[in-house]
Amino acid sequence: MPVKPSNYETSLAEYSHHEGALALLKQHRPYLEMIPSMRRPSESVITIPLPIVRLRHLQSSTGHSNLNSLNGTVGLPCDVAMLMCDPEWKIKMGVEIIIFIHRPHEDFSHLLGRWRQTQVLLDKDYEWLMPPRHQHVLSEGVDRIYPLFVIFPDTPQRIQQGLSGACLPFVMQSPDYVTEEEKSESFSTERPPA
Repeated sequence: MPVKPSNYETSLAEYSHHEGALALLKQHRPYLEMIPSMRRPSESVITIPLPIVRLRHLQSSTGHSNLNSLNGTVGLPCDVAMLMCDPEWKIKMGVEIIIFIHRPHEDFSHLLGRWRQTQVLLDKDYEWLMPPRHQHVLSEGVDRIYPLFVIFPDTPQRIQQGLSGACLPFVMQSPDYVTEEEKSESFSTERPPA
């Protein structure tokens, strides 16, 4: 049974806000401990849904432009980027957590491929296109990127097995919400009393 589109969309919307992002990180403690200040989480975690980075043009050692390098603004194939920020100095720290939510009809090779493509893109010199509220934050530099995968009870077992085999961290998100769309669908399928 494929993942419901509403599960994906609801999770994306939830993790786009710093409170939802913190709730997600609480399910994977090693990443929660990377937050600079738990007293000021709204200033310590910047969430960017469907993030975009600006890649800088790389020059080859001969001085000619490297035709294989990317240049310009690129949308990353991840779902949410969480950037750690020093709340005092308003500067991005070197830790970036990249969230991949299992999408409807996505198999393991596609999910893993999105992470691999993100690794390739972020292996270059880049800067984040920051949300308007955080445009004053210096957004260059990274020490390391950390992936986190979100799967659902409807996610095929082979995806969980593949993530475990690749030693990639994941959390099982059990949606305890029912969307208005699903409520109306269940209401319309109920038989009227006889």
